[in-house]
Amino acid sequence: MTQPDQDRIVDVPGNPRPEGARIIWFEGVGGRKLRACLAPATSETPRGTTIVCPGRTEFIEKYFEVARELQDRGFAVLIIDWPGQGLSERLLDDPQKGHIDRFETFMGALRNGLDAMEELPRPRVSLAHSMGGAIALAAIGQGLVKVDAAAFCAPMWGLPLGRVQRYFIWAMRVMGRSDDFAQKPGPPERFEENVVTYDRAHWQMNRDLTDAAPELSLGPVTWGWLGASLDIFNRISKPEVLAQIDIPIFVASAADEKLVDNRAHANVAKRLPNCEHVTVEGAMHEILMEKPDKRAEFWAGFDRMLERAGI
Repeated sequence: MTQPDQDRIVDVPGNPRPEGARIIWFEGVGGRKLRACLAPATSETPRGTTIVCPGRTEFIEKYFEVARELQDRGFAVLIIDWPGQGLSERLLDDPQKGHIDRFETFMGALRNGLDAMEELPRPRVSLAHSMGGAIALAAIGQGLVKVDAAAFCAPMWGLPLGRVQRYFIWAMRVMGRSDDFAQKPGPPERFEENVVTYDRAHWQMNRDLTDAAPELSLGPVTWGWLGASLDIFNRISKPEVLAQIDIPIFVASAADEKLVDNRAHANVAKRLPNCEHVTVEGAMHEILMEKPDKRAEFWAGFDRMLERAGI
């Protein structure tokens, strides 16, 4: 599919591209133009393909380090810019609004992206962070995506919201305000204020990428995004859905989590037939963007999952 800037990758010092990385464009729900990055396996015999599902506000370039580590393990890597994020087509006139109508739009993007790249070597493994964890688990549970193992980094399977907040989200949607910001954008974040990582180098790398290409950035969520999130939480938490997901799964929670609800991790993990669940002490939300020893804990669990899966 030919697109303006079809090969564009945002490069900044200290964030080398995965070997052989190339940009692929495909169509999402409603014909939206979506961007993906495919990095081939660098070993003579590919071990398979890992499908990286980023979190909210994230984009392909933020996962270059992760992709290189997966290539070192013998995998080809696919990373998707979700609808409304990265350089994929935005969903509202204001490109800073973190919006989605329903999570089926995300899930359809994942399905279409995989369909557009049938040459990906098997077996297939999912690696999903935060919001990507809700998308991946829902898609796997509904059979939209077939993978042989799935790893989740601080997945967004619940949000720390009270009953009054949930009612307010419902009311704003009913009043037709789904496209409005649920929280107004604030001033640029300082490292000391951030709630995702203790590692300044990773925090700065993300800032360098959005400074180099401001169109990668994304602001606060809309009421519609919050409502769609509550809808998907209800679906992925059903015991009968989880009981059918019998592939090896690894879930890593951050001990110093401030964004997602860790209680949901425990509730989901105990209902998955083949799941290891660990809590990484001294880590905030973005475990894969944390200090080296915390990242190593995640990768050790990822490797154990691969061993259980025979991959």
